[in-house]
Amino acid sequence: MSEIFIRILLKQGTLDNPIVTPDTPAQKTIWPILAMIVVLLLVAILVFAFRRTDPYVQNVLALQGDSLQGQVIFQLNCAGCHGIDADGRVGPSLHHVASRKSRVGLIHQVTSGKTPPMPQFQPTSQEMADLLKYLESL
Repeated sequence: MSEIFIRILLKQGTLDNPIVTPDTPAQKTIWPILAMIVVLLLVAILVFAFRRTDPYVQNVLALQGDSLQGQVIFQLNCAGCHGIDADGRVGPSLHHVASRKSRVGLIHQVTSGKTPPMPQFQPTSQEMADLLKYLESL
């Protein structure tokens, strides 16, 4: 619609800038370049945002987890909904959950409480590292 309007204005002589018409070679080459710049900026912003993880997550990821301790933590805090063997009850099965969520995603899932009815759970950094190791073993 705007292309037709611009062509009408050009024919009537009220718009004498040929660069604004979508048929010019300059415009055909500038739009893909601008689109690429916008995409690259968005990717850079996302990469920067993910690198700036909160200190709790950085601390958890720096620790060596113990899968057996993680299983104990799971049994005490998670098995009521996810089942003794993490095969799902009220909550979903957690088998192969590490292939569906990143380590950071798993930490946020456990600690955020933003997926009702899952409650917010605030384990210590070592407990979370242990639980993460257990979840990755499922």
